[in-house]
Amino acid sequence: MSRRHKGRDVNGILVIDKPQGLTSNGILQQVKRLYGAAKAGHTGALDPLATGVLPLCFGEATKFSQTMLDSDKAYIATARLGERTETGDSEGSVVENRPVPEGLTADVLEPLLDRFRGDIQQVPSMYSALKHKGRPLYEYARQGIEIERPARPVTIYSLELLAIRDNEMDIAVKCTKGTYIRSLVEDIGEAIGCGAHVVALRRTLAAGFTLADAHDVPGMEAMRERDESLDGLLVAPDAALSMFPEHRLSGPVLVSILNGQAVRIEAQLDQGYVRVYGNQDFVGLAEAFPDSEGTQLVPKRLVKTGGRL
Repeated sequence: MSRRHKGRDVNGILVIDKPQGLTSNGILQQVKRLYGAAKAGHTGALDPLATGVLPLCFGEATKFSQTMLDSDKAYIATARLGERTETGDSEGSVVENRPVPEGLTADVLEPLLDRFRGDIQQVPSMYSALKHKGRPLYEYARQGIEIERPARPVTIYSLELLAIRDNEMDIAVKCTKGTYIRSLVEDIGEAIGCGAHVVALRRTLAAGFTLADAHDVPGMEAMRERDESLDGLLVAPDAALSMFPEHRLSGPVLVSILNGQAVRIEAQLDQGYVRVYGNQDFVGLAEAFPDSEGTQLVPKRLVKTGGRL
């Protein structure tokens, strides 16, 4: 006997301003209950310490969660100088204290920060969710087990010093996926010579969404108490896929791609993912393979409804 999914069909993306102290999954379950949704997921965990932009996917939009996870991110972080913690943030115990260099000004910091701009190699924190033999690294760390982690390439598009105060500094970072701000702050602290850890972290950009797009749970709960529908807060999945070019199909090729079949078109498209539309409706993502005679479009992630969300 097949299991019945509890909840209603809800399709789209909701951008949440995650509060401090809750896990990403914790806020996801709260919002899922508010919608009474059958299927939902988030697009990459934020630490309980962190706040800010967290896109949540419902129904058909969950097909694009990995693509959203792969997007660039931006953060504002506050670093405490002179203290290193076991986790790289204020949730861990202090393991080392060192004096902050005297005369630490923006002019002194700029050349140090410049080392971390552009393409860099970064060793992930042992307290990250990266997996080793099927288990997240933080589980090993909590048992006192150190796992060797190879450095990974990441790109820091921008790293701006916003403020410096005694033993704290605020920085703004825009970076590729997989960048660990805790590790970045720790490395900057070592470059300064005193160590550092994160005491506040706010994500300001994810999957093309900013804080201006975000909603908070108390506001949504107030809407429910007023018997107002929350569905109007949702946006369609293609709102998170604007980094890919679009192409519109009609006729037999549209029917074929909706049936999951690769199609050939005369247009010359660049190789890579393409947002496919039929009439006014979003169909899904296809991968384009151009050649001398046109382009082959191979469907990758299609919405079951043919685009009507």
